[in-house]
Amino acid sequence: MSQKMLNAASSLDRMLSFVQGVDDCNEPRMVLNLLNEASRQLDLSVLGAALLPIRWGDWRALEKGKTVFLHSSVPNGWWEHWLELTKQHPGPGLTVMSSAISPTTMSELMRSFEPLGVDRWPFELALKYGMRDQLVCPVGGRWVVIFWSRKVLADRLAPETRAVLAMGATCAAIRLQKLVGLNPPRVGEPTSLTSRERCVLRLISMGYEMSAAALALKLGEETVRTHLKKAQEKLGTRNRVHSVAQAIRLRLIT
Repeated sequence: MSQKMLNAASSLDRMLSFVQGVDDCNEPRMVLNLLNEASRQLDLSVLGAALLPIRWGDWRALEKGKTVFLHSSVPNGWWEHWLELTKQHPGPGLTVMSSAISPTTMSELMRSFEPLGVDRWPFELALKYGMRDQLVCPVGGRWVVIFWSRKVLADRLAPETRAVLAMGATCAAIRLQKLVGLNPPRVGEPTSLTSRERCVLRLISMGYEMSAAALALKLGEETVRTHLKKAQEKLGTRNRVHSVAQAIRLRLIT
């Protein structure tokens, strides 16, 4: 049996112990501590868990202890620094967390996105605080559980190991869900756009000018402009390009 398979088997035993004991945890801190113990053999620490989806720009919803739960292993000052920079420039991280469907490492995101300039700050900030890599585990479209390591994870975590960590993240999120309440406030509810507002934004995303969009929808051009303005107000955006990008980011249009 290969070393990777042995590590995966040992990790599975530890995670099964976590799964069996997590329901005895009566506060978020205990859930994260138990999960951290189960993942330490893999040179991983638990960063924390957060309730999703995050409404773009609603940074008030990122409230530590209510919708965001951090493990004690998180380097001092990282959270406050991260939140401050997020308010200035969100970067690609939040979008990835809300749309990910499988465990993904920060180093893999760097390879895929190849961020430039200001978009690199989440990665540079993590390095500044000694977090060489992170593993983001999405759970049910509502939660995200994140692990961190002082080593690059992209080539170290076998698929079997990722599956084990995803199982642990899922059980942790389920327990956290119960602890914070059956109907906790979402981290920003999706913005409600009317069907016509969505249609206008979708046509604009396809390159239609106002006159062409009006013709396609069999509406007056001023009516189309009104729908666009209302959508812009709801999305809190600055112009039509920003509105389209925001609607796609929130998966309001495709």
